[in-house]
Amino acid sequence: MSAETFEPLIEAMKKGAAALRDAQVPFFLAGGLAAWARGGPPREHDVDFMLMEADVERAADAMAAAGFRIERPPEGWLIKAWDGDVLVDLIFKPTGLDVDEEMIERADEMEVNAVRMRVMAADDILATKLCALSEHSADFESVLQVGRALREQIHWDKVRERTAHHPFARAYFTLAEGLGIAA
Repeated sequence: MSAETFEPLIEAMKKGAAALRDAQVPFFLAGGLAAWARGGPPREHDVDFMLMEADVERAADAMAAAGFRIERPPEGWLIKAWDGDVLVDLIFKPTGLDVDEEMIERADEMEVNAVRMRVMAADDILATKLCALSEHSADFESVLQVGRALREQIHWDKVRERTAHHPFARAYFTLAEGLGIAA
């Protein structure tokens, strides 16, 4: 990822995090930028924040007040907030997980590019990425990169147990073990 595309992403992340923080909306950084904040590769095309469904309208209002253009897609599990050409997803129903107070508490408070915010737990990053794999989107490359980069932070047995119902997660663990990534 080039600096020309990464810098606007980081600026939108900081602006969005400040808006949510100032509105006192509990949230955490998720997805590729959460993996990056924990030492993973800087591979991402948008910013993902996760929050509880009960807070989504307040979050959308806070983002709109900060100058983001709000879009409500038909999927029903997220709201999109645009800062110019940069997309910030406000996710409240990720595949395979419920965003609740416990999940927010599991996220670590970290400084991300000079802004303090909660960052998704490494186990949750991997579990959400594994549960998002499907027949139409089976990109093991990015999930293997996350596993390799965050391997010391991941509780492998716990993630395997949480995702055991998902056939693509089982395939991932076979690959990750064969490549020496997973313990």
